[in-house]
Amino acid sequence: MAVGGGLAKSYIFFSILHFFQFVLAITVCGLYGVDLSKTSKAGKYADGKWVYAEVVGALSALTAILFCVPFFLRFALVWAWNLILFILWIALFGLFGSMYIHENPEGNADIQRMKNAVWVVLASALLWLLSTLAHFIYWWGHRERVSRFTGRAKV
Repeated sequence: MAVGGGLAKSYIFFSILHFFQFVLAITVCGLYGVDLSKTSKAGKYADGKWVYAEVVGALSALTAILFCVPFFLRFALVWAWNLILFILWIALFGLFGSMYIHENPEGNADIQRMKNAVWVVLASALLWLLSTLAHFIYWWGHRERVSRFTGRAKV
């Protein structure tokens, strides 16, 4: 099942998926980084919620870049790491969703930006869920099967 220059369809699918995950992670870092920058310039301590958002965004961006390396996806625990990232994103959505979804911006651009950031976080969480499922299915279909008793014979 090679496409064009010998690339597998699954590699192209995963590369596109990870590209969008990377874009959303960088977007979240930018959206929450604005408030961290304002806090830093004001000489105040950064709120842990915003730092958590930056850490989740940075981990996701780094993971998305690493997953674009060919043959990296064949490791058994890739889907488990994706599940962890999905849980982190959902926690981030719950944290900021409870703060900003029902908030009325009343012309305040900062609150409107944070309301928009909540939906970007949700989109990213859904992409990580899709990635978790796709990587699990890929791993399940490509794992090596060996005999039950000796573990040496390929089945």
